[in-house]
Amino acid sequence: MNEKLKTIEYLTYLEGFLTENRKTKFLDILQFRTNHFTVAIEDVFQMHNTSAVMRSCDVFGIQELHVVEQKFGKSIDAEIAMGAQKWVNVHQYQTNQHCIDKLKKSGYQIVATSPHNNSCLLDDFDFTKKTALFFGTERDGLSEEVLTQADSFLKIPMVGFSESLNISVAAAIILQNLTNRLRNSQLDWKLSEEEIFFKRIDWARKSIKDIDRIEERFLEG
Repeated sequence: MNEKLKTIEYLTYLEGFLTENRKTKFLDILQFRTNHFTVAIEDVFQMHNTSAVMRSCDVFGIQELHVVEQKFGKSIDAEIAMGAQKWVNVHQYQTNQHCIDKLKKSGYQIVATSPHNNSCLLDDFDFTKKTALFFGTERDGLSEEVLTQADSFLKIPMVGFSESLNISVAAAIILQNLTNRLRNSQLDWKLSEEEIFFKRIDWARKSIKDIDRIEERFLEG
């Protein structure tokens, strides 16, 4: 059997275990998913912040999250993520350089979120380029390694005494602004048909109990 047809057959088989509402929900959500923007977070000590950023990625349609953990090595807080780890692709790295190199190779510009004097204000940011948004630690912000390799800087305008926001709050504000502008643009920002197809397989697998046994039955058929 043609390998592509077998893959289509596999998706049809898996979706046979889902309700119609579930399948429709997946298709509806995938229409708003994008890889035009991606998020990278660096050595966040309080992992509930990483989990909250992951939820924001899911809410605003960001499909890929990159997590650099070369200091603390903690795991995702499932209670705070509230299942978002099932729907967002999480890539983990042990070094900033590995993360930066992979993103640049994938065609992303590296944008450091920082109150840097030369930072672009959020509303003025050129969202037309594929962008990886880097967020740093709660206390120290982004490392020099990221700052020196950033293609540009981005900041949220602030008019109060506080000079910074919690990382999860900052990520939510930036993602809401940029994804809203993106969806109202003429850019080709959506996932490709192939990306949607394989996400349907991935999400179906994550929705089915005892998936290993279910897959065995498919292979035996």
